[in-house]
Amino acid sequence: MCLLALAWQMDPEWPLVVVANRDERHDRPAATLSCWSDSRIVAGRDLEAGGTWMGLTGDTRWAALTNVREPGLKPGGGPSRGGLVTEFLQSEDSPQAFYQRHAASFKDYAGFNLLLRAGDQLGLLSNRGSPLQILPPGVYGLSNAALNTPWPKVQRLRAQLQAGLPAVRTHWLQWLSDRQTAADAELPDTGVGLEIERLLSAVFIANPVYGTRCSTLVLQGRGEWEIQEQSWTPHGQPGVLIHLRG
Repeated sequence: MCLLALAWQMDPEWPLVVVANRDERHDRPAATLSCWSDSRIVAGRDLEAGGTWMGLTGDTRWAALTNVREPGLKPGGGPSRGGLVTEFLQSEDSPQAFYQRHAASFKDYAGFNLLLRAGDQLGLLSNRGSPLQILPPGVYGLSNAALNTPWPKVQRLRAQLQAGLPAVRTHWLQWLSDRQTAADAELPDTGVGLEIERLLSAVFIANPVYGTRCSTLVLQGRGEWEIQEQSWTPHGQPGVLIHLRG
């Protein structure tokens, strides 16, 4: 994922609510949301490296990954960050146990943030900044920097989820389809240049080379789960809407 907002233990029916956009090159092959035939994972799938950006197994296990924007660093030959999501979902680890098993290898990866839910714990791991946080109940926003970094799109999506949580099923796709870019004075300086900062400042990135590939809603309750995914064409038109539940 490149942008998500989540409500953790803020809704009595759904302990975890996530709204998220995956931004990626349009020519990078990927499979749409499905129940994987070779495991219990429910997720889309990166067909280039084999992992995933976000997925769940059942009603109490979920994981998502965002890359950390580091334009001056171009590591090559390292392991796929999406493999970390798959490994966690296939394991029985708590966030702490997963961190302890994998921390020594984090230096081999390009920058990432990894959100991990196991039962009543939600953890954030990163190889840039704080290595492990167990998050208390709250509404959070995450993009390609630290948790709750005040980029305009992070603040906007987080505020919309916080205010509209009871009606998230009605409004999630509207929030994630927002193509409004931020004013230049509000833009962060992440080293990619003003024109690209403008492009990346929208919740929904509309660009035929690199842009929003899919928008996703995740709901995990007590004994049930639901996930919806809207795919998008390279020209920003809606593709397939997939709705799975269990």
